[in-house]
Amino acid sequence: MILNKLKQKSLRKGKERHLEKRDRSGVNSKVKTIGFLVDEAHFQDFEVLYDIYKDLNVLPKDVKVFSFIESKKKLPSLRQNQVQSKDFDWKGNMHNQNAQEFLDKQFDVLIGFYEGQHEILDHLVAASSANFKVGFSGADQRLYDLLLAVKPTDISAFKSELKKYLTALGKMS
Repeated sequence: MILNKLKQKSLRKGKERHLEKRDRSGVNSKVKTIGFLVDEAHFQDFEVLYDIYKDLNVLPKDVKVFSFIESKKKLPSLRQNQVQSKDFDWKGNMHNQNAQEFLDKQFDVLIGFYEGQHEILDHLVAASSANFKVGFSGADQRLYDLLLAVKPTDISAFKSELKKYLTALGKMS
């Protein structure tokens, strides 16, 4: 219990540190690569996310999805593109090489595909090297360059709004 409180406090401090040192120099770059950070507790249909390449004129190989799932399940998972709360120690340090590689990749657009605020996912978004970050209304506004006023589960509205704003911002050809 105390370790969980320490972990939460460390994650918040880490998020603040990442926000302070964020490099915004690439925020106007064109969209060639897209990353998704997904809360798997609320969304599991990753195929529709991978299919976004059709709407945004990017190559299928340039769309990556990484998810968070609570570590309460005892079932073994072969998924490598997943981070769990147990991958963070009480100091808020992440021990997941695949997640670190995802965060280090300089995506043109990173989408925090979850609603509201989420301690671990917010920390991951803040730690990401992505140039432009998109979230949903109700999220911590400091993390994102664009907040969409649609539900993540309304895929057609999400795709339409994302394309509309990325086009208006000159990020798409």
